[in-house]
Amino acid sequence: MKSPPSALEAHLGYWLRLVSNQVSHGFRLKLEKRGVTVAEWVVLRKLMDLGASAPSQVALALGLTRGAISKLNERLADKGLIEIGASASDGRQQVVSLTRQGRALVPQLAALADENDSECFGVLEPEARAELRALLSRLIDAHGWAGTPID
Repeated sequence: MKSPPSALEAHLGYWLRLVSNQVSHGFRLKLEKRGVTVAEWVVLRKLMDLGASAPSQVALALGLTRGAISKLNERLADKGLIEIGASASDGRQQVVSLTRQGRALVPQLAALADENDSECFGVLEPEARAELRALLSRLIDAHGWAGTPID
């Protein structure tokens, strides 16, 4: 006789997705109040690290397509958070950089990310959070997963 199919709750993926959805949803709502999407936040944060960069560099650093980064850059430029200009060394190449407004906003958004993490994971002791991060990193390394989650 066949055994019954496994229950949803029997799968670690179910629990990971449940947690991920809640963490992501809370953060998305916080960002939306500031007029920024999660994908836009990711680009802004990466530009803070990279400084003025070619869009292709930003796309590569985030694991995004050039088309996706182009659309994000347009939205961010329309919001006055980045500038898109010509490279000083090669006028044919575009360079994107944070505006003054963008540079001021990134630390505020990072504080929202910290707040969201604290709200979601603060119930765990620091050692448990470190262990969870290590286990997730181990899975990522073992499977060669890459890219930046933006959705």
